[in-house]
Amino acid sequence: MAERRAAPGEARTDVLRDGPTPKHAQLREILRKLAGEELLPGSPVPSERDLAARYGVSRLTVREAVGHLVAEGLLVRVRGKGTFTTRPRVDSQLHLASFTEDMRRRGMRPETVVLEAAEAVPPPGTARALGLAPGEPAYRLSRLRKANGAPMAVERGWYHAAALPGLLDHDLTGSIYTLLAHRYGVRLESGTQTVLAEGTDAETARLLGVRTGSPALVFRRVATAQGQPIEDMTSWYRGDLYQVTMQLDRNSDGSGHHRPTRRPT
Repeated sequence: MAERRAAPGEARTDVLRDGPTPKHAQLREILRKLAGEELLPGSPVPSERDLAARYGVSRLTVREAVGHLVAEGLLVRVRGKGTFTTRPRVDSQLHLASFTEDMRRRGMRPETVVLEAAEAVPPPGTARALGLAPGEPAYRLSRLRKANGAPMAVERGWYHAAALPGLLDHDLTGSIYTLLAHRYGVRLESGTQTVLAEGTDAETARLLGVRTGSPALVFRRVATAQGQPIEDMTSWYRGDLYQVTMQLDRNSDGSGHHRPTRRPT
């Protein structure tokens, strides 16, 4: 495709020139410097049209340059809004903690939108995880979690209704763990968690403000209090804003527990 020519009277600055380095690669480095040194995290970058006009290239060239930086995680496309510099990723240490409290410790402003709160019969897998009898109801809760106004995660899960009577009558926009501790004397102290990566479905992508199929870190957690299962929660975290750090130990058996070390005799 031929490079775009400026219209008569149209201002063109910083026009890229032909040379050994392809124009999309030249533009990529210009945008990398812009995103890394000049723009604040979460700032919009110029549109494809504006970039094409400024640098005298086709929109296909702009799209290729931006696509490389999106793949690197330096930029993110938000459907219907444009392209933005990425925010620093939030790091999870894989411990049992409240999202609200975790974000506050990081100096971020947590926000929660309740999407659904209802009493219903859970699917068989959840019933087994929570130790419920067949047909026994539980509380279903779905929430959108934000930090500094940015959608971070969608949580969809279940709580043991018999252990937490009237849970849905309380304010569910704050820390559930704090609510359980203060109202019910229930402190979630242990659990099992599985982490996997998958592409977001259309509804989850819409809530997170990303494209359908965008990568997400998925956490499936079953948490207990004094040995009783209380929570069965699955959370979808934006892959561009979240990362996981794990402590590695040669003496670990891979289950999160450490094998005893035999001392020489």
